[in-house]
Amino acid sequence: MSRILIVYGSTTGNTAAVAEAPGEQFRQAGHGVDVVDAANVTPAGLCAGRDAVLFGCSAWGTDDVELQEDFEPLFEAFDKIGVKGVKVAVFATGDSSFEHFCGAVDVIEARLAELGAVQLLEGLKLDGDLSANQQEVAAWGSRLLAELAG
Repeated sequence: MSRILIVYGSTTGNTAAVAEAPGEQFRQAGHGVDVVDAANVTPAGLCAGRDAVLFGCSAWGTDDVELQEDFEPLFEAFDKIGVKGVKVAVFATGDSSFEHFCGAVDVIEARLAELGAVQLLEGLKLDGDLSANQQEVAAWGSRLLAELAG
């Protein structure tokens, strides 16, 4: 049994719903899972004792990638979360009409790599909400489970 943390930043609820879906999938597979809003976490040692941490963030931006407002302070404090050697994955919801569609995935993955995290899978970029992407989210969750088992 793995101990998994899923931290998300969500303004409209889309990213929160996506965070809950793999959380439930992992619980059904027998893993211990905490799903928490980025607004409710303390960065210091956030990843301690976790086998894997998933980060989810809605994002938009025309000129630059803009991270969700609750996630931004956590992102700015990533050097304190203790992610070196921790298995991670990133997901985002967005609107493909924006120039930097789900750019949060790229920005967060790059920062986690700088800090020595181990990326489990390529990030998941979703256009819209969970209802429009249920199969893709479930398939991504299944691939994550396989990576954790391997």
